[in-house]
Amino acid sequence: MPAMSLIAVLVTSIALTPANEPNLPRQRADLMKTFASEFVTIKPGVGRFPTPATKLGAFAIAKYETTQELYELVMQQNPSRWKGRRNSVEQMTYTEAVAFCRRVTELMRAERLLPADEVVRLPTEAEWQYACRAGTNTKYSFGENPQRDGDEEPKASTLDAYAWHHGNAARNDPEVGVLKPNPWGLYDMHGYLWEYVSDPWRPSMAEPAGKVLPGSTPRTIRSGSWRDHYSLLTTMSRQSIPDHVRSDAIGFRCVKAGRAR
Repeated sequence: MPAMSLIAVLVTSIALTPANEPNLPRQRADLMKTFASEFVTIKPGVGRFPTPATKLGAFAIAKYETTQELYELVMQQNPSRWKGRRNSVEQMTYTEAVAFCRRVTELMRAERLLPADEVVRLPTEAEWQYACRAGTNTKYSFGENPQRDGDEEPKASTLDAYAWHHGNAARNDPEVGVLKPNPWGLYDMHGYLWEYVSDPWRPSMAEPAGKVLPGSTPRTIRSGSWRDHYSLLTTMSRQSIPDHVRSDAIGFRCVKAGRAR
């Protein structure tokens, strides 16, 4: 991802500022409709969806990481370093990602795009991994090997078709959905940005999360990012991050599901 010229940054920033939009309510409504249409329904154990090792209910997950245009219209700000309407939003904390989910839930209900018994939220770690694998059992959703014969570090020619990583992201400010999706039509599940999930960090997914204490709580991020070596972009890659940290390598995608009971 290149450093943009100061003029380009200023022009893009002005273009993304809600105060300059003449018809913000209508634009927001239209964007809510687009957002609502960009979810893939996942029904674990039904039809093409294999039965997971961990019990999961049905949910719908966004095809794309949350975009800057959507985040700005919902939250009235764009914290991202790398500006672009359809670029993934970054530089928000975990808490701010949760706040976005709550606010977009309200806006979608106001537009009658979300029933009262559903919410938009971050995916659980189990939901995220199930969606990333997309019915596969390989290291990546497209297979085991990210490289082709003759690739020299950090090049990973096979992975290049699916993910932005350290070996192919230089001098590039991508929009979401530019590369190939996984088998269930979900884009950028490998790379581009690390993605927040709702679970607090635990050393292993198999371990219970434990008691969440007040103050800074380590959160879990998945996916790998454009800054990372391809080895960190597998379906099992996970890291911990303090809930107050911001990074241009961390974003999120949303899930629609029933309210927790």
